[in-house]
Amino acid sequence: MTDNRALTARRIREDAAELAYQRHHPAHQANGDEQRLASVNYAMSFTKGLDHDPVTGLVNEPRHFEAFRGAIDEGRAEAFTTRVPVPLPAPGDDFGRRQWEAPTAGVVYDLEGPDAQAVTMAPAPPLGSDELAFEMAEVYELALVRDVPFHLFDAAGGAGSAPITAGIDRMNALPYAQAGFPGRPRKTEGGALTLQTVFRGSSPGVDEGPYLSQFMLMGTAFPGEAGITLPEHLERGQIAYGAQCIPQKVLTAEKELDFMQDKDNWLHVQQGFTPLEEAVISTEKRFINTPRDLATYVHFDALYQAYLNATLMMLNLGTPFDPGFAALSGMRPIYDLNPSMDGRHLNAGGFALYGGPHILTLVTEVATRALKAVRFQKFNNHLRARPEALAGRIQCAEEIECAHQTACGAFSDLRDGISDTVDAVREFNNDRVGLSTALLPMAFAEGSPMHPAYGAGHATVAGACVTILKAYFDCGARLGVNPDGSHGFFKDIVNDSGFFYESMNHGAELAKKQIHCPLSLEGELNKLAANISIGRNMAGVHYFTDYYDSLRMGEEIAIGMLEEQALCYPTDHFALSVPKFDGGVVRIGRR
Repeated sequence: MTDNRALTARRIREDAAELAYQRHHPAHQANGDEQRLASVNYAMSFTKGLDHDPVTGLVNEPRHFEAFRGAIDEGRAEAFTTRVPVPLPAPGDDFGRRQWEAPTAGVVYDLEGPDAQAVTMAPAPPLGSDELAFEMAEVYELALVRDVPFHLFDAAGGAGSAPITAGIDRMNALPYAQAGFPGRPRKTEGGALTLQTVFRGSSPGVDEGPYLSQFMLMGTAFPGEAGITLPEHLERGQIAYGAQCIPQKVLTAEKELDFMQDKDNWLHVQQGFTPLEEAVISTEKRFINTPRDLATYVHFDALYQAYLNATLMMLNLGTPFDPGFAALSGMRPIYDLNPSMDGRHLNAGGFALYGGPHILTLVTEVATRALKAVRFQKFNNHLRARPEALAGRIQCAEEIECAHQTACGAFSDLRDGISDTVDAVREFNNDRVGLSTALLPMAFAEGSPMHPAYGAGHATVAGACVTILKAYFDCGARLGVNPDGSHGFFKDIVNDSGFFYESMNHGAELAKKQIHCPLSLEGELNKLAANISIGRNMAGVHYFTDYYDSLRMGEEIAIGMLEEQALCYPTDHFALSVPKFDGGVVRIGRR
């Protein structure tokens, strides 16, 4: 018997390996800016941490970047220290150097799911494209509305606010918007961005209701609370972690405190030095109320944190599982397994298999695979410059084009193409720091992390983790009141009982509001992925395409992992329906 089990276990591993091997392994393709702008000191490549010229803001020596690229291609951590020249603090300076973050992670192997190099992302928008101009304008505009409350980000909140509506007008006037957002679709109304669609994600349901996902605000019932889930359980905004209770209220950064708006500070950070200024974080907590609050959340989160929270919430609220295996979990009667036993539940329920611990493990397990895959894209493939660096190119456009004739006016053309937004940023920076610069106001004192922009780690993890949740829970459920009075996500809800919560009174409390068309579980999970991903854009460290393409790569990783896991369930019939971020559905089950 033992020998047979060992042989079967080996065959399952071989089947999973064969399944992974038979998947299409794509060629990795970048946008060509690295090679095209090599003579402009690699102006569109990630160079943070190398020595930069104080006049142009470009990397001082092209050979330093080439040594950096060589270390990436070699794939050994030591090479980044022994072969790449970096600027060092002068004697007596009390700041240190930051490290490049996991630049070799994309070359390691995993034993489950797609190999880190078996998934890819399309080339990022190149310099000179309308798409890049639009998304750079969008990052600027997000910085200008960082302190506007989220309840003004949807049509139900009224007429919005002047900074939001002015930004919408400026973005709608850009060529990429006028062309209908080709390539990477946006949520629009009548082909234009509106108060209900601006700065949102691109997947089903993200444009419904409030900007923030309910999973960023609502709470759960606590252990020992008898009876059904009540509105009071949700609106106090605390999540039961076993015997602990974790509040949804978060630490907040000081309002209207931005960074890197003057060139000296900007250059210091590009050198890879720790910041001269520190963010001021309040010990007073509140519900996420503004983009700055969301940016602070994604500054300090453990990447899969929001999705672990969402899993605990759905389990606590009794959210239905995918119909393909809900009977195996003990959640629903077993008619579809044996019609003669209609109405009865299995006497064997889910736990380590088909239950809470199974799902809680998977939603975190997939994150490490997502991070390795995105590190390969970041370092080995795209090496895309961060928005803070591109803002520096816009600020120094004349100096760059004077020193490097081959720049051919590319950066002044970019600046002039989004001139209305750049002017608004100059005015904003002048009001805040007395300097009319085009530098991007950053929410983090250190600016972006020490790795390239594309893809985004948060967004890839979001795509992977949320795909696991959409696979295991029934995405057809809606947020409302069950006939028994319970509040949560259900398939059957009382007519006109849809509701949602919104952060109000400067984040001090949650306000319950009614909604005619109840929010769907699929939409709120898609919204959660968008909130976390675009929260990084709100901080100034990512572009929209970083969210869009990374999310879909994370989805591909999670689907691959689920396909291999399905091979391991040889007895009970197990199947999952996975709604995709583009609106389709993938069916996964034992073959």
